[in-house]
Amino acid sequence: MSEAGSSGRVQPAHAGDPSRIGPYRIVGRLGAGGMGTVHAGVAPDGTRVAVKVIHPNQAQEPEFRARFRREVELSSRVTGPYLIPLLAADANAEDPWLATEYVAGPTLDQQVLAQGRIAGASLYAFAAATARALAAVHAVGVVHRDVKPQNVILTPSGPCVLDFGIAHAADGTSVTRTGVMTGTPGWISPEQYRTGATGPAGDMFAWGALVAYAATGRTPFGTGTPDVVAFRVMSGAPDLDGVPAPLRGIVERALAKEAGDRPPAADAAEECFELLGSQVTQVMRADMLFTRAEDMVTAVWDPPHANDLEWPQPPRRPRRPWAGMTVVAAAVIGGLVGGVVALAPGRAEGSRHRTSSAASAPAHSATGSPQPSVSTAGTAAERRRDASDGSASAVSWAEARSARGEGEHDVARAVLHDQGVLVQELGGGVDFAPNAVRFHASRKEVYLSYRLSSDEQGTMYAETKVAGSMCRTLRDVVLRLHPELPYRTYVMVKETTGREPQVTWDDDFLSNAQCASAADDDTGQASGAGPGWEPDEQGLGQAMIPSTDSDEIDVADRATRKLIERTNGMRRTLGTDRPLGNAELKMGFDPGDSAMYVWSDYGTWNQGQIEAWADMAAGEACRALVKQKDSAGDAWPYSRYAVAQMGGSHYLMIRWGTADTSADCPA
Repeated sequence: MSEAGSSGRVQPAHAGDPSRIGPYRIVGRLGAGGMGTVHAGVAPDGTRVAVKVIHPNQAQEPEFRARFRREVELSSRVTGPYLIPLLAADANAEDPWLATEYVAGPTLDQQVLAQGRIAGASLYAFAAATARALAAVHAVGVVHRDVKPQNVILTPSGPCVLDFGIAHAADGTSVTRTGVMTGTPGWISPEQYRTGATGPAGDMFAWGALVAYAATGRTPFGTGTPDVVAFRVMSGAPDLDGVPAPLRGIVERALAKEAGDRPPAADAAEECFELLGSQVTQVMRADMLFTRAEDMVTAVWDPPHANDLEWPQPPRRPRRPWAGMTVVAAAVIGGLVGGVVALAPGRAEGSRHRTSSAASAPAHSATGSPQPSVSTAGTAAERRRDASDGSASAVSWAEARSARGEGEHDVARAVLHDQGVLVQELGGGVDFAPNAVRFHASRKEVYLSYRLSSDEQGTMYAETKVAGSMCRTLRDVVLRLHPELPYRTYVMVKETTGREPQVTWDDDFLSNAQCASAADDDTGQASGAGPGWEPDEQGLGQAMIPSTDSDEIDVADRATRKLIERTNGMRRTLGTDRPLGNAELKMGFDPGDSAMYVWSDYGTWNQGQIEAWADMAAGEACRALVKQKDSAGDAWPYSRYAVAQMGGSHYLMIRWGTADTSADCPA
C-alpha cells in the first residue's frame, strides 16, 4: 500500500473519511491499495503519522482478522534503527487500523526509476542497513514475506524497511496448490514457488535480489510473465553483473536455491557492516572513530531528495444543523467469494457504458442488435463532439439543474435512498452528495454524479450495480408515481479531482423494462464456448500458479508480449496514462479445465474500457491457443480461454470461449 500521493502534497480527505482514528486527527489521504486506505494523521503531540485502515470486506473475514491481530501483536515487539515501527493499532475495531510514523523519502523503486542505481559507499550502507532491519524482524519471530523495492523507503538518515510482519497478512494474495502465496514475482524464493514455504530464509533470498536491484537497477531474474520469472528463480542463475565484487559473494549466497545455504540476516548484516567499514576508511578521515555501526551509515549515506509532502493542518469542523443530511454511500465491490460475476459482450438495447474507442454511430452485432455506443467526456474537444452529436456529456451535465417541484424532489430522494441501501450492502468506496441528482428537462435526462473514495479497482462491477439500481428507481418513481415527468434516460457522471467529469453510463430506463445490465442477464460466453464450462475462481487460482512446463511458458510469454503490444497500442482508446507491462497484464494455465486465463491488474479503466480491452485480449488468447494446437497437435491440451479483470481481493470474468479454429476467435 503506497503511503505517498503522486503530487507534492497530501491528498484531500474524501467525503465519508473519518475525522479521527484512535488518538489521531485525520487531515487527508496518503494513498490506497489492496490492503486498504492510508490516511494522513497528526498525533496529539504534533507527530505526523500514516494510519492504515483495512478494507471492510477483508475485515469481515474472521481468518483475516485473527491473522491481522496476531501479526500486529508480533510486530509491536520489533524495534531497530532501520525500521518504521508501529505506534498504535486496533485489531478489534470495526475497521481494523494501525499507525506508523510518517517518514519522507522515495521508495527504492521510485529512486531507481528516477535517478538510477545506488553506487559507492551508499550501496554498502544500503545492504548493511536492510540486513540489520531483517535481523531485528527475525529476532522476535516475525517473517516479513514481502521484501521488495516498494517496501524500502530511502529516508534522509538511511534506508528503512516498511510493512514488516503484516505484509503477508494484509496485501493481495493468490491461491496456490498449498494454500496462500504472498509476495511479488521476482522477489519470491524458490522454496515458496515449489511448496509455499515461507520463513527467514525466504526474506534473505528477497534481500539478495533487493541489493542486486539497488546495485544494478535491474531485477536479477529479469522481467516477463510470472511463469517465466518463476522458472528463472527456480532453475536459472541470477544476473549480478554490476554488483561490486566485495558485495557479490554475500549476495550470491543469499540467492542460493536451497534455503539452508543462505546466511541468516544477522550474519549478513555483520558482514556488510565490515565491508561498509572498509568503504568508510576510503572516504572519511583516517582518525575518525565510530562508536556505533549506525554512525557509519549516516556518515556515508547520500540521501535522495526527500520529497516531503506539504502537510495540512487539521481542519476545523463547524457544526451545521443540516450536516446530517449528507448521503455518503459506498459501492466498490468487496471480495466475491465462491462466485463469478459474468459481464457479457452484449447488453440490453439502449444501454451505453462509455469508452473512447468508437465512432459516433453505434455498431451492430451479427444478430443485428445495437451494441453500446461509446464516447467519453475526457477532453474539451471530446465534450464539444459529444454535445454536437447529441450524446450526454460533461457539457449537458453542467447544464442540468437541481430538483424542482414535488415529482423531481421525490425522484432525487428515492435515488439517493436506494443508492445508499445498495452500496452499504456492497461495502465501501463511492460517495454521493445531496445534489448528486440533477435534471435536464429538455433532454429528458436524469443525472447521477459520484466520486470514488477508494482505489478504483472493481469499479466496473460497482458502476454496473449502481446503474441497475438507478434504472429500477426511476422506473418505479417516474412510471408509477409521477408519469407526468418528461424523463426517459439516466446518465451517470464520475467526478475526479483534477480531471474533467466523465460520463460513464447512459441508458433509456423506459425501454429497458428489466433494467438489464451485463452483470444481471447474460452469461458472458463468447461464441463457440460450448455448454457446460464457465471459468471460476478455482481455475483462475490455478492459472496464477507459476508453470514449470516449457511449452506453457513459451506460449504464455509470446502471447503476453503480443497482448502488451496491442494494449499499449490502444492507450488512447483505453485512456491509460502510461505504458503497461507484465506487472499489469498476465497469462496462466489451469490444467484441470484445459484453460488459459488472461487477466489485468490495471485498476483505472471503466467498464466500457475494460470490455474493449477484453475483446482484444480474448482474440489474442484464442489465436495463441489455435496456433499452438496447429503446431503441437494433440500434445497441446488447452482449448479454452477466459479473460478477467482483477481488483484488490476480487475479480470479474468478462469473456471466455473455446479455441478450435482461427475462425472461432474474436476479431
